Amino acid sequence: MPLLRFRVYWEEDDQVYRDIEVKNGQTFLEFHKAILQAYEFDGKHTASFFESNDRWTRGREINSEVLVNKKDAPALSMMRTPVSALIAKPDQKFLYEYDPAKKWSFLVELIGVVKEEDPKRTYPFVLRKEGIGPAQYGIKGVNPDKLTEVEEKYDLSADEMAEGFGNEGEDGTTSFGFDNSGGGGDSYEE
Repeated sequence: MPLLRFRVYWEEDDQVYRDIEVKNGQTFLEFHKAILQAYEFDGKHTASFFESNDRWTRGREINSEVLVNKKDAPALSMMRTPVSALIAKPDQKFLYEYDPAKKWSFLVELIGVVKEEDPKRTYPFVLRKEGIGPAQYGIKGVNPDKLTEVEEKYDLSADEMAEGFGNEGEDGTTSFGFDNSGGGGDSYEE
């Protein structure tokens, strides 16, 4: 069964993206959950996909709150609509919006079709993560335990850092014995 490979860019920074593979018959609801997991967002808010053209213009909506697809309804159901049903071209694009109050926006682009799925993976599968994603609440920071671990590993305590810098060149030489005064070296003029 073929897989659809999508790149999901954070709208604010196209250097931050996640590559996600979706099975041919999987729904937009499954894709939506994979995006939330990939960007470490909770699943407490509503979301919508919008079909899009090359200029990222919103088209038909696929919403997380709609339960049943009805003829001429303003939005389709994520739960009932397979992703593959709305793939019309090889570089199909969608806009994805999470939490309408905060308007987290992502640009979703089909970047490839893979013929064979990996039996060891559970799909949708996050294939690649690039960049630090936005923090849904507050600030995403470095784990304090990891920071302490780095300080200990490289011995970056504040006292030693202060002692290690600023002493070179006080007598006009570098730690390698070279004259750092500006005179005495070769100069080139044009």
